[in-house]
Amino acid sequence: MSSYNVGILGATGAVGQQMLECLQERDFPVAGLRLFASARSAGKTIEFKGEKVVIEEATPQCFKGCDIVLGAAGDGIAKELLPHAVEAGATVIDNSHAFRMDEDVPLVVPEINGEDVKWNKGIIANPNCATIIGLVPTWPLHQAAGVQRMIVSTYQAASGAGVPGMRELEAQIAAMGKGEPMPEPSSFAAQLASNLIPQIGGFKYEGFTSEEMKFQNEGRKIMHLPELRVNCTCVRVPVLRSHSESITLEFERDITLEQAREVLASAPGVKLVDDRDAADAHDRFPMPIDTSDQDLIWVGRMRRDISNPNESRGITFWCCGDQIRKGAATNAVQIAQLLVK
Repeated sequence: MSSYNVGILGATGAVGQQMLECLQERDFPVAGLRLFASARSAGKTIEFKGEKVVIEEATPQCFKGCDIVLGAAGDGIAKELLPHAVEAGATVIDNSHAFRMDEDVPLVVPEINGEDVKWNKGIIANPNCATIIGLVPTWPLHQAAGVQRMIVSTYQAASGAGVPGMRELEAQIAAMGKGEPMPEPSSFAAQLASNLIPQIGGFKYEGFTSEEMKFQNEGRKIMHLPELRVNCTCVRVPVLRSHSESITLEFERDITLEQAREVLASAPGVKLVDDRDAADAHDRFPMPIDTSDQDLIWVGRMRRDISNPNESRGITFWCCGDQIRKGAATNAVQIAQLLVK
């Protein structure tokens, strides 16, 4: 098997660190590893496969010699630096929003549209975390009955705001436990502990936020469904890690609940947890405490959409998945595996 020189831009962040773990777990053929971050992190070391790798400052010239670059930095840095990685001969798999909606950039979830990597022109985009988590179980149901419309509510963990978001929630919980003054929020619009925040991203279109519009716009591109209709509400919840979603699908063809369960039970990337009679709640339905630090999207609470005039064409389910892993780092490494297959 060939091996590849791999670089990670944003290697010190939560997603960058998870990319390192995923590369090792999946035994990706790494010939040489380069880690890029801000100047303040340059010179520090991170261990990979028992060896210490020195972090380099991320600059336009740093990518020389890289075959694949995984992007785990913000939109601004991605736009500024990753085109230089392409110029240096690397194929980029970027987790930011910077290139997702560019017409000449594939937006890929390997379980859904892995073939799209073939037409990349140097950059492949990783979708938004909530989009990935929701679409992995939606896609096999679409193949069975043709999805026309989605109603989605997301319950997104602090991990969606990276390490600072998780630390902020932990600090707030600790302050509440000690009876100390609550730290001022910085990662979120308001206190997250003991609270819900019904806004992720800025308000963009008809009162919908940028995060909510990503689900529709990215979903259309990934599933090649330009007419897909999505109504999405995104909420930040006081959970440390792993996003949850309530999804109602409207189909163009009839599908029974039993057929839908059968489809999901054998779908790649999905684990069906839907035993309403189970004595243990962990076997009854998915919960973020169970789905953290693993790569499958757990699906349960499956039922008919009784608000749909044609009940045989409407299904509601609940799903949970690790935002840092399948919602970001794992998906990127899976794309890299497609590239080198």
